[in-house]
Amino acid sequence: MRIGLTLPNRAISFGVVTAEDLLRMAEIADQSDLFQSVWVGDSLLGKPRFDSTVMLSAIAARTERIRIGVACMASFPLRDPVQLAYQWASLDLLARGRTVLTACTGVVEQAGGAVEGRLYNVRPRERAERLIEWVEILKRLWTQDDVTFEGQHYRFSGITIEPKPAAKPRPPIWIANNAGRKTPLHQRTPEQLEFIRRTNTRVAAFADGWQTAVCDVDDVAWRLADIRDQAAKLGRDPSEIESHVYHNINLQADRTAALEESKRFLDIYYMTDYRPEYIDCWTAAGSAAECIAHLERFRQIGIDEVTLRITSWDQFGQLPRVMDEVLPAFR
Repeated sequence: MRIGLTLPNRAISFGVVTAEDLLRMAEIADQSDLFQSVWVGDSLLGKPRFDSTVMLSAIAARTERIRIGVACMASFPLRDPVQLAYQWASLDLLARGRTVLTACTGVVEQAGGAVEGRLYNVRPRERAERLIEWVEILKRLWTQDDVTFEGQHYRFSGITIEPKPAAKPRPPIWIANNAGRKTPLHQRTPEQLEFIRRTNTRVAAFADGWQTAVCDVDDVAWRLADIRDQAAKLGRDPSEIESHVYHNINLQADRTAALEESKRFLDIYYMTDYRPEYIDCWTAAGSAAECIAHLERFRQIGIDEVTLRITSWDQFGQLPRVMDEVLPAFR
């Protein structure tokens, strides 16, 4: 199982890191042989932060080896897809083919989500429709010239993007989903299960990879099996769809203290009030042995990669310890 590093680019807003700190963390990850990727979050007005495409451009210029990506691009259905195709192609050239674009609907409960909807005149249901159209637009613009597209939400003719991305045939596009994660797997109604399966269908039909922030291992295993089953029914090789878990880590001798700090960090980061038991589920916390055991469960169910965000105000104190004490177990 590979390990990625998620940079807390929203934490700039509450004094945990600076822009230069984030770039230095990316360099440290790149210079090690322990991290295989570096990720940044994304949002416009829903959960504002350092812009993901700007951040990734700087990371591309300061790294050589690691894959870099956005996890996930919550603004994806709000951005102009032709402009995004052009921007991302340039980013991929800067990164010499190392980018991964992870799309998601970006529906959030915070007040900023409603502001986005009013500003762009996009309803939550339309975000899912636009996501599918935008993915198709990017794929075609990155691999074809003189493209014509007729969709429900976007139309154009005779468009060519130059220069094309470095990755061939194109950069991978993943889809992230977490639908229904607040309801335990064994308590879901048939309607809830069917809704989650519909979100999985997008992955099976259109994506090169699947990313999720669902933390319950049994739930992740169920979703992964459903995506693979649907992909096979569509005639795809399920092994070609990468699986990726978006997770957190806080390495301290006192597990209770690690979870308490993680809750403070994540509550501010996401402008919410998480239940302590959810923080426990979503965070590898405590000693190195406890963190390894927590993450090992994802390896056991066949997840390809887990990306870790350090949920601590001491980013540069914890990062080397995570690298020295936890990551060698997954080398």
